[in-house]
Amino acid sequence: MTAQSPSSRAALPQWQHVAAHAAAMGGTHLRDLFAADAGRGERLVLDACGLHVDYSKQRITGETLPLLLKLAEACGLRQRIDAMFAGEKINTPEHRAVLHVALRAPQGEKILCDGHDVVPDVHEVLGRMAAFCRQIRSGTWKGHTGRPIRAVVNIGIGGSDLGPVMAYEALRHVADRQLTFRFISNVDGTDFVEATRDLDPAETLFVISSKTFTTLETLTNAHSAREWLLAKLGDPAAVARHFVAVSTNAAEVSAFGIDTANMFGFWDWVGGRYSMDSAIGLATMLAIGPELFEEMLAGFHAIDEHFRTTPFERNLPVLHGLLAVWNTTFLGAHTIAVLPYDQYLKRFPAYLQQLTMESNGKRVTLDGRVIDDYQTGPIFWGEPGTNGQHSFYQLIHQGTRMIPCDFIGFAQSANPLGRHHDLLMANVFAQAEALAFGKTADMVRAEGVPESLVPHKTFPGNKPSTTILAKQLTPRALGSLVALYEHSVFTQGCLWGINSFDQWGVELGKVLAKRIVPELESATEPKLEHDSSTNALIRWYRQASS
Repeated sequence: MTAQSPSSRAALPQWQHVAAHAAAMGGTHLRDLFAADAGRGERLVLDACGLHVDYSKQRITGETLPLLLKLAEACGLRQRIDAMFAGEKINTPEHRAVLHVALRAPQGEKILCDGHDVVPDVHEVLGRMAAFCRQIRSGTWKGHTGRPIRAVVNIGIGGSDLGPVMAYEALRHVADRQLTFRFISNVDGTDFVEATRDLDPAETLFVISSKTFTTLETLTNAHSAREWLLAKLGDPAAVARHFVAVSTNAAEVSAFGIDTANMFGFWDWVGGRYSMDSAIGLATMLAIGPELFEEMLAGFHAIDEHFRTTPFERNLPVLHGLLAVWNTTFLGAHTIAVLPYDQYLKRFPAYLQQLTMESNGKRVTLDGRVIDDYQTGPIFWGEPGTNGQHSFYQLIHQGTRMIPCDFIGFAQSANPLGRHHDLLMANVFAQAEALAFGKTADMVRAEGVPESLVPHKTFPGNKPSTTILAKQLTPRALGSLVALYEHSVFTQGCLWGINSFDQWGVELGKVLAKRIVPELESATEPKLEHDSSTNALIRWYRQASS
């Protein structure tokens, strides 16, 4: 291990205090922590913005959070929060402001970027989106043949897909069931073919989401959509009635055939993974309507204000982020499982994968130093309960790795059906209890289990979890839940000293792919100058695909 510069986070006295505390805790078990503190389960909880968060089953003592809060102070978290909300260019490698909070700021608030108030710009776009959505939803917008739109297909990738598809699935129960929604992201032709197989071009609207209107995967799918439409409708003028764009490149949008009056823009201070509540959410607004979209924005804004104004010791995103740093960097966890006990949130873990891992999957600090003395972003993964219980929970309970878990549940089901919801929520509470306390060998023996099976039926416990609850999965609750994770990610990045708002790591593979495409498509044998493995794979593909 190399000697660290004074700017290394690990050189901070507050960091070393947290590390020493983690070492001193050793094997302290959650069973002991609860036994020593009868009120722990009522005390280590927070309620804010419609969310009830129980973090009492995290492996922390009375010393842990005060030490982490001092570390957050030493890392300048307060100053970073203030700078973000003030529109300062905290994304220093790209010299950009980070203002996704402006996307949900109410009219009348002022958020400046380079001296310009961006809130009126946001509401101008929201107003145009709302007017367009009302036309589609009411049937007054007609396709090229005079028929109303019955199907909406969102074409994007990354944040231009994961946010809209997650929000649509999460809020499907309040969506307009007269409209069909499909989402295409993969450049694999199967994604396009299956999404459009049963649709009628005369009743289909495509939303093409690409800020630059040059994204390879998105534009490949968009051109296939154009060909699919014109194969039936024939007239190129039909494109203007069946395509809209979420973009800022008016020239390319117009060249494609889309009327720029139906182009909805956003700004370079919005990162793709933070954009589901911008014009990127047009498909979401089409599905649930402008009024419910406004409710979702209100949920985002409530957490924004909570994050901005609430003391850190009672601040949901701050504490959530500090616990992620504690588990990842100081207790050695490599992953975090997100386990939503609501089928509508089935795409939420996939959405969080981009939000968290594209944001904090970094090995270099803001000032360009390589991090080699602590771990940064953990791997996020998960599936909805109770499906996951019959899949990977075995490893969480009895495997050799510590995997912190976030359980997410709701007091009321969107679809009450007999005992179903009580059974579902019983599993939320039971799984968190089992992970925390386990089952000792003596408890197993007391059940009369043969000694040879005792080790197999013993559960070590001491597996940390946080339980996040809300009354119902409403648009407002979804907005608050997403904003909680957004600002938690920001908090984590601040403590690790990294920039959570760039993503250079996605570029290299894309650049190399552009080089390989003509080598795959060449009519003559190309001269290959890759490594021997890549050269051999290209030759195999050319032969097998011909």
